[in-house]
Amino acid sequence: MGDTSPAPEGVPERLIRATVGLLAEQGPSAIKARTVASAAGLSTMVVYHHFGGIPELVRAVVDHGFTELGIAFSQVGATDDPIADLFTMALTCRRIARENPHLYDLMFGLSTRATYRPLESDERLSGHSPAFRAAHARVTDACARLVSSGRVGAQDPEVVAAQLWSFVHGYITLELGEHFVEFDDAVMQVLLPMGVNFSVGLGDTRELAQASHEKAARLYESAQPASGTSADA
Repeated sequence: MGDTSPAPEGVPERLIRATVGLLAEQGPSAIKARTVASAAGLSTMVVYHHFGGIPELVRAVVDHGFTELGIAFSQVGATDDPIADLFTMALTCRRIARENPHLYDLMFGLSTRATYRPLESDERLSGHSPAFRAAHARVTDACARLVSSGRVGAQDPEVVAAQLWSFVHGYITLELGEHFVEFDDAVMQVLLPMGVNFSVGLGDTRELAQASHEKAARLYESAQPASGTSADA
């Protein structure tokens, strides 16, 4: 059994990191108090002391996921090409999803475990989480810059962000489910053209939208470790 009296500082973070690791290695069925505690080198009671139970721990893990996503979005930066910035954010989100698909599923409510009941609270919904709102604000801010740039028609950046969020996460969910295996490069054959079409629908020209997306894909790929797929992490 692990240490029963760890220093309070950092214990919740250790449990969250252990849960994230278990999700990546074994999937949501591994998220049990004893398994998490063992992976963190702690006692089972520490889980209940700091979180109250597995549902509360899962909520903290979801918040951790959105915090990490927000940090990744913040590292994209803002250039004079907001469409390229938005596509870079889409590729960044895809990378994070592929690094830990089970965590991504949990963050967006696509995965639940039969062994626990979700919290009966509006706060359990990711859309009501401060961590989610902070990450989503990065997308909304980039959409506001796009609207202000004059490349697209005047419209509510919140609506643009919701539309963008929908098609990007729809693509990621389908890709994680291996629905694009028939494509040699689904990013370049599906996601990028979909982004171009979306931008044109907002009012951009096809030529500018295509150039922005291709530029973002090139710059993103050049910044990633070597891999076998374009724009892949």
